[in-house]
Amino acid sequence: MFYIHEHSDWPTFTWDKAALAAQLAAVRYRQGRLLGRMEDLGFDLRNEAMLRTLTSDVVKSSEIEGEMLDNDQVRSSIAKRLGIDISGLIPADRNVDGVVEMMLDATQGYDQRLDAERLFGWHAALFPNGRSGMQKITVGAWRPAEVGPMQVVSGAIGRERVHFEAPHADRLDGEMAIFLDWFAAPPETDPVIIAAIAHFWFVTIHPLEDGNGRIARAIADMALARSEASPQRFYSMSTQIRHERKAYYDMLEKTQKGGLDITPWLHWFLQCLDRAFDGADEILTTVFAKARFWEKHAKASLNVRQQEILNRLLDGFDGKLTSSKYAKIAKCSQDTAGRDIRELIEIGALQKDEAGGRSTSYSLVAG
Repeated sequence: MFYIHEHSDWPTFTWDKAALAAQLAAVRYRQGRLLGRMEDLGFDLRNEAMLRTLTSDVVKSSEIEGEMLDNDQVRSSIAKRLGIDISGLIPADRNVDGVVEMMLDATQGYDQRLDAERLFGWHAALFPNGRSGMQKITVGAWRPAEVGPMQVVSGAIGRERVHFEAPHADRLDGEMAIFLDWFAAPPETDPVIIAAIAHFWFVTIHPLEDGNGRIARAIADMALARSEASPQRFYSMSTQIRHERKAYYDMLEKTQKGGLDITPWLHWFLQCLDRAFDGADEILTTVFAKARFWEKHAKASLNVRQQEILNRLLDGFDGKLTSSKYAKIAKCSQDTAGRDIRELIEIGALQKDEAGGRSTSYSLVAG
């Protein structure tokens, strides 16, 4: 069986432009409309939409690889680096800051050249301790030959199934030079198609010992930012890919085991991007709801604790709000938490949920 990188014409990809033309035009139209809607928003609402998008992008891209990041830490790290004023900023772990730094460098610096040193910097940011889990890895360099074949494997020991094997380490200098020169060259096709090709090409070379998927998605985000000539992100491919993770891996494997015609991969990528725009609509709905809530309560005299809790609830609180959770988050006594909650109920910001007694919880008043 041949892998795609073993074909003599690799990496001369081909695709059916006519078959993709209508789909690409529709995606570009939706992309343009979304950016137009965002331009019409006020500065604060646009920042809020971008912060939600970027937070989801970082969290979900890591989640695809089985790494769970704390949503609040990611949000705080992004807000601090972009200078966005939010309440309840919390310290972020070093690994969270590293993932955020990589993603922001890719999208905020979309118009800067991507070269090996920049990729090595991203890799070092992803693995600040030089380890992937408990395993020590080579960081800030192409994967070395001594680690053996880079394979994507599933199944129990003794019954493993090899889904894909990347090019040998001896080829990496040449492979990456070709890729980076192509990515830096003036585009000869639509930038959205370039994003799809770059994603597939990088993850197929698999040049690093770990983190290839996250960096491939960051490169795709960089190319998408170039397609819009804007560092502002209002939709997340990684979030949509997380929703479709099995289809994503299935399509990668199928394409990596096929010929150099990558039309099916491009078709899938465009479909996924189109569905990512639906996620942007959901974010906008949430942002508008938050804005309406604060307009309704603009004249209320709220203390800092109450403002922080309400913002936590508006941003998507994990689980139910109880007085004990309030006290823990706000770093106050149980009595103070109870008093704060009663005041929020009186002004119509909170309501007591139906379950009472020891299970008493509270939620936002809709509208």
